[in-house]
Amino acid sequence: MNIQVKPSFDAAEQGRVVTKAVVSAADRLGLNAARVADVLGVSAPTVSRMKRLDFILEPGSKAFELAVLLIRVFRSLDAIVGGDDGVARGWMRNHNEALDAVPAEKLTTITGLLDVLAYLDARRAPI
Repeated sequence: MNIQVKPSFDAAEQGRVVTKAVVSAADRLGLNAARVADVLGVSAPTVSRMKRLDFILEPGSKAFELAVLLIRVFRSLDAIVGGDDGVARGWMRNHNEALDAVPAEKLTTITGLLDVLAYLDARRAPI
């Protein structure tokens, strides 16, 4: 029996994958560069460079960790809406009674980002 172990991603590859994923997730959620910058704690020009892959998030950095959480928000919401980006965008920009806020606005603080993620995770997998 010959077992081959696939090597794990190195840090540079992890950064590239997460950068591409968060840019794609933000686009599909209808978040503009300014909002993504607020969520990740970077500048809007940095987000523009991320779109061109001229700036790669560094694993272990605060922006990288927040990007992973934003990707999780996208994945949870995408599962709930069945891949309908229009519905996801509408959900992000309309007031949510349970969150008592507009989800896209809540994402700009760490506690808000975690609240949105917890809400979506709870809605996705009710007990």
